[in-house]
Amino acid sequence: MQITRPIRVLVAKPGLDGHDRGAKVIARALRDAGMEVIYTGIRQTPEMIVEAAIQEDVDAILLSILSGAHMALFPKIINLLKQNEIKDVLIAAGGILPDEDIPAIKSMGIKGCFGPGTSTREIISFVRENIQAERLNAEFNTTQQ
Repeated sequence: MQITRPIRVLVAKPGLDGHDRGAKVIARALRDAGMEVIYTGIRQTPEMIVEAAIQEDVDAILLSILSGAHMALFPKIINLLKQNEIKDVLIAAGGILPDEDIPAIKSMGIKGCFGPGTSTREIISFVRENIQAERLNAEFNTTQQ
């Protein structure tokens, strides 16, 4: 079995949504599962989220939104990631995401969508299964030589 470094995950709350209990539960579950978690706090702009992702060199960005502004904020985040040539980072979203919006959200490049009641075990598995292994292995192997 090849050794890799821990998965680095950014948990972010875009927009004016001030409710972060769910994001904190997810952040703690990911941390307890052995991942390095960076939680940005509430009321983050798309620019702040992308800048944090770049500075922290994360493998995944998990967006938590309850405000209903996902169709306005998610495209801005995706466009900023593209402008900064960030292509190999897993992006997922959770919170209140209407079923009719899920196809459009996924077509933006957001790979996973999780609503209320999703188990932390399911989210942990999703992150582990969808992180590009080459990203973890290549970086770990370069630092170990």
